Amino acid sequence: MRPANSVMMIACHHPNFMPWPGIFYKAMQASQVVLLDDVQFPLGGSWVNRNRFKNDQGEVWLTVPVWKRGRSLQRIDEVDICNEENWQKKHFLSLLHAYNHAPYWEEHSHFFQRIYRNPWPRLLELNLDILDYLGTALSIGQPFLRNSSLAVESKGSQRLVDICKALGARKYLTIASSHKYLDENLFQKSGIQLVYYKYEPPVYPQLWGDFIANLSVFDLLLTCGPKSAGLIQRAGWLVKS
Repeated sequence: MRPANSVMMIACHHPNFMPWPGIFYKAMQASQVVLLDDVQFPLGGSWVNRNRFKNDQGEVWLTVPVWKRGRSLQRIDEVDICNEENWQKKHFLSLLHAYNHAPYWEEHSHFFQRIYRNPWPRLLELNLDILDYLGTALSIGQPFLRNSSLAVESKGSQRLVDICKALGARKYLTIASSHKYLDENLFQKSGIQLVYYKYEPPVYPQLWGDFIANLSVFDLLLTCGPKSAGLIQRAGWLVKS
């Protein structure tokens, strides 16, 4: 599925919870996706511990409760899950109610049962397990790589350049709108080509009424099954850098 690259191309993303399909489009194009697990956990609402699904009432959020008080500067890989409440049962019952009649619920229900039986101590461990499962389900051959394993500690655009250098990559893949905050000159001086892409979330048959875009990729996977990867692949395209 990934195009052949004579020069390694990488992309970066936060290790989000049950993320939207766009991250997997990047994974299908790039040689490697690096998860920025060692950056600061956002202080407000974050995709790292929550995402959107759909039920008979419309959009519904599932949030993993985490400890924040007194931890404002914690990194994503340091975030502990608050297991004082039975959030696992709430999540599973919400998903069961929303997708019990989805065409591919039975195929993936064992995965939800497994992850929600586990009292995960840290958010990153949960998210990595989910991402690995989704990568396999969507036929993405290369596993996600944690930036913390590369020991790259620079900031901003320099961090991205240094990640490319650490992996020997000569291309960096990123969504077209990111040109507003990337230091393109820094990439150019480092001999790294910026490759931009655009992505329009695929429209597909959903349960429960009118279509809602940008839900968790599980909404797509549970309704479209093996067609999901192709729908994601066709939803994006590369643009001139």
